[in-house]
Amino acid sequence: MSDTQVAFSDLDLPSSVLKSITELGYETPSPIQAACIPLLLNGQDVLGMAQTGTGKTAAFALPLLSRIDLKLNKPQVLVLAPTRELAVQVAEAFQAYARHVPGFHVLPIYGGQSYTLQLKQLRRGPHVVVGTPGRVMDHLDRGTLILDELKAMVLDEADEMLRMGFIDDVETIMAKTPAERQTALFSATMPEQIRRITKRYMRDPQEIKIASKTTTMENIDQRCWIVSGVNKLDALVRILETEDCGGIIIFARTKTATTEIAEKLEARGYAAAALNGDMNQQLRERTVQRLKDAKLDILVATDVAARGLDVERVGMVINYDIPYDTEAYVHRIGRTGRAGRDGKAILFVAPRERRLLKQIEQATRQPIKQMDLPSRDMVQDKRLESFRQQVTSIFNDEDMAAYRELIDQLAADTELETLDLASALLYMAQKDKPLILPPEPEPRPRRERDSERDSDRGEKRERINYADLDVYRLEVGRNDGVQVKNIVGAIANEADINSRHIGDIRLFDDYSTVQLPKGMPPEVLQQLKGVFICRKKIDISLMEGEVARPAPRKPRGDFKGKGRNDRGGNDRGAPRKPRPRRDA
Repeated sequence: MSDTQVAFSDLDLPSSVLKSITELGYETPSPIQAACIPLLLNGQDVLGMAQTGTGKTAAFALPLLSRIDLKLNKPQVLVLAPTRELAVQVAEAFQAYARHVPGFHVLPIYGGQSYTLQLKQLRRGPHVVVGTPGRVMDHLDRGTLILDELKAMVLDEADEMLRMGFIDDVETIMAKTPAERQTALFSATMPEQIRRITKRYMRDPQEIKIASKTTTMENIDQRCWIVSGVNKLDALVRILETEDCGGIIIFARTKTATTEIAEKLEARGYAAAALNGDMNQQLRERTVQRLKDAKLDILVATDVAARGLDVERVGMVINYDIPYDTEAYVHRIGRTGRAGRDGKAILFVAPRERRLLKQIEQATRQPIKQMDLPSRDMVQDKRLESFRQQVTSIFNDEDMAAYRELIDQLAADTELETLDLASALLYMAQKDKPLILPPEPEPRPRRERDSERDSDRGEKRERINYADLDVYRLEVGRNDGVQVKNIVGAIANEADINSRHIGDIRLFDDYSTVQLPKGMPPEVLQQLKGVFICRKKIDISLMEGEVARPAPRKPRGDFKGKGRNDRGGNDRGAPRKPRPRRDA
């Protein structure tokens, strides 16, 4: 492509889509957008090699949205994504780009969401379906997702789907789509299995390779807190109480969340307000001006609402919800540390969002160091120091004569010593924000960690405590072609259980067993009962009386699995009963 800068208006997008992206603050297309949009508008297949954060969602969503036939209420675009979070993000992007496209309907489908709700939405006839491979397979097998009118298909983060064990499902889904459909595949890397898909299912794909150039400012102190033990709102308050930084912007993922967080902070005495897309321009400008004038200390904003925001006194950005797009992270933290000033950025990361954290670190080429939450003592010391300063300031600046007389009168009326009276008044004044905090609860003992490394993530794995697991039976086995990775992927997506918390899996001919955390909620088990693996309903059930224990070690060397004598029997001469195989 030429180095000449192009505009979105040069890319033949319809006026309704251009209007939407202009309102969203999009100015010029990123390199991958400038390269992919014309090709996809022209109906060509595209193979995009790009890191997360290069703007690839808009690169495929804008042109494919532009080719939708709104009169045909059937799925015309199918997007496959590796995780529910990415599926929701892509669906939200389609909806945002289509805000001026009347009658457009997009539907995300993923594990953990009610089938009843998804079936109802599918009957409405969405134009675009965005889903995880497992749930899309389920609906195809049930006959509730019909792809006869499919015009285009997108594989987003194909290498991640390969890593998570979904690539076989992806190929099965692609085989069930019309042969003449357009295909776009995006992947940060190009393993052989992904390359095989491009050769088998894509027609003369145009290859676009974009190197990520995303960097962040070195004058911003970046830290992250791995969410655990304390809920996010309490953690947020601890940070706000102990960090000195002037104005603060807190980023949340949804408009509803911005309002809820701002209201809860106001109830705790903070000067906070929401900033989101539901506000008209006049109200937005007035809210930002209040932050500039120090009449507000905290803005709780969405990415769209804070785009282009430049307030000098903003000293810290808190990512209450981690962004799914690394480019959005860079934009967020860029609201602080302006014009070479120092800034702070704190990122909340749920344990299952560590993958997104790694993507941000890779894209920004900077490590984000983990932080501990401020302790009870730190919060208490900060409150006491702030209170001392207030008292000193009032005593120096105000006339206290009348209040001294009032104290003497109250002491006489209540027959209290002056010190006791002062203690009671101090308690009353700080009742909503006590200066003396209750002791912190004893931390729960952490699980002992194994030195074994996780082969995929490069992280230490937790040593499983088998006493905390129950054994469940799945009505699918080797004869159905099931593999351990199929079971892990289905349960992780449908029940939202991190794969680290799934115990041993054993495969038998007609069924399988899996060890899951004790106390599984009934609604989660009911949800799992209807899940299909290898086109068969798993119908999960608790195996009463079975105790979870480590799987037997596989024999090493030339040992062929015989008994203790050379004839394959045990010491008593009887044939040894074969053990179930564990492929985990």
